[in-house]
Amino acid sequence: MNPRALTPDLSISPQISATDVASLKALGYRAIVCHRPDGEASDQPNFQEIAQAAKQAGLQAVHQPVVPGQASAEQAAAFAALCAELPKPILAYCRTGTRSATLWALSQADKLPVAGIQERAAQAGFDLKAVVQRIANAGKTPVEVVDAEHAVVIVGGGAAGIAVASSLRAREPELDIAIIDPADVHYYQPGWTLVGAGVFPAASTARTMASRVPAGVRWLKAAVVAFEPERNAVVLEGCRVVRYQRLVVCPGLKIDWHGIDGLVETLGRNGVTSNYRFDLAPYTWELVRALRGGKALFTQPPMPIKCAGAPQKAMYLSCDTWRRNGTLKDTQIQFFNAGAVLFGVPDYVPALMEYVKAYGIDLRFGHTLKRIDGPRRRATFMRAMPDGSKEMVDTDFDMLHVVPPQTAPDFVRASPLADAAGWVDVDPATLRHKTYANIYALGDVSNTTNAKTAAAARKQAPVVAHNILASLSYAVGQAQYDGYGSCPLTVERGKVVLAEFLYGGKVAPSFPAWLIDGTKPSRAAWFLKERILPPLYWDGMLKGREWMAQPALLD
Repeated sequence: MNPRALTPDLSISPQISATDVASLKALGYRAIVCHRPDGEASDQPNFQEIAQAAKQAGLQAVHQPVVPGQASAEQAAAFAALCAELPKPILAYCRTGTRSATLWALSQADKLPVAGIQERAAQAGFDLKAVVQRIANAGKTPVEVVDAEHAVVIVGGGAAGIAVASSLRAREPELDIAIIDPADVHYYQPGWTLVGAGVFPAASTARTMASRVPAGVRWLKAAVVAFEPERNAVVLEGCRVVRYQRLVVCPGLKIDWHGIDGLVETLGRNGVTSNYRFDLAPYTWELVRALRGGKALFTQPPMPIKCAGAPQKAMYLSCDTWRRNGTLKDTQIQFFNAGAVLFGVPDYVPALMEYVKAYGIDLRFGHTLKRIDGPRRRATFMRAMPDGSKEMVDTDFDMLHVVPPQTAPDFVRASPLADAAGWVDVDPATLRHKTYANIYALGDVSNTTNAKTAAAARKQAPVVAHNILASLSYAVGQAQYDGYGSCPLTVERGKVVLAEFLYGGKVAPSFPAWLIDGTKPSRAAWFLKERILPPLYWDGMLKGREWMAQPALLD
């Protein structure tokens, strides 16, 4: 938390947490305005959590969500009205504070000279040059004003974005590359399953973004709001424009916490948790350790989702803990899966079913979580019946691990790059866009049919890097991606079923069966998951070292 005063009555801050509210009260603030839509990032508390803390502290809290880069004159006027009505002083916040400062600046356009707006914002630490352009341009986005231009622009600084940047730099060190991402922190998300099981501390899965961006690559710390492929341009928040020769799209996917009624109001309390958020994975472990019998529910939404095995990984590791502490016999475990099968690649199902039986798990296929009543600890599922009809099913719980529905980010779904389902439309082998030949996509946001895992991105990054360089005449040949994905299914503490497969569900083991037979639980595979994969991620994949990931070239 870092409040910065724009006026005596209004301060701006980056994202705050629920625990910051008491400090804001002590500093004298009487109202809070949130300008950040829920679900923008995996470490972001939902507004409801802030609002509950504010209510307890006696502060007013208002949610005025603004999509990055799309602050309108109408929203600025609404913010000005809020500032007039709310008790003062007021703290407004978003991801970095820029959105809130922008709304204030736009609201002052007819009250202060442009230079005065810019100077006051600069004194508070905000560079609002792009807003000045908008004010001078009668509020219109100056799309012809180019702020930067690079040979390769990468949208997204997650696993896929950093990996492809590093692969490009390893092949062509002088190539002009920029990464666009607003996040301050880069996460090793595959580690959150083990955080939720008490194996990893949460802090071990996080690094600063600045430390992960490859040397020589420019980092543009901003959010993308639109693609202009006909102009070879990306529009950023604040109406800045970046042009490219080649574009790589890999911003990850959007976790839709609001896709389940009542979820945001009860996350992190009332026994409701999710390993799909950095700050909630430790709560999973807290719940698992504390449970001494009762009913534990685990859910899986309709596909596609990030790491299709993660919902049941959380379940198996929880069951193993209860077995070890002697409470499994007193615990009823149910797995509510929107799909029709336990795992999409049949070769791995027999090993998983042995654990389902050993833990006494009640499998409920065709069930989609629709509503949660946290205080009453009730969950409502929509059940798909064999005749095609639907029925609603209610059940109680003592612990509920939720995996929310997931989609492509809004700015991708609304763009010319997306297919009918909202995912970036690419060739499944070359990962080049089917319409725009100078655009590529990889990672979770593409419409390829592989599993959405870090292992898939590790294989895709060298393919994209090679094909970009070939298109720029730095390399020859065409690289192809075979759909490789991997899912280390943690079936108990110390054993993993290592699922590896290609397009079409074809099994593709990386190791000889005498070392790791992926169709059976293995201690060697656990060692790989716990000890080898994290450093391989941080010091291999993110640094352009393509161990067992060299791309195959078409003849």
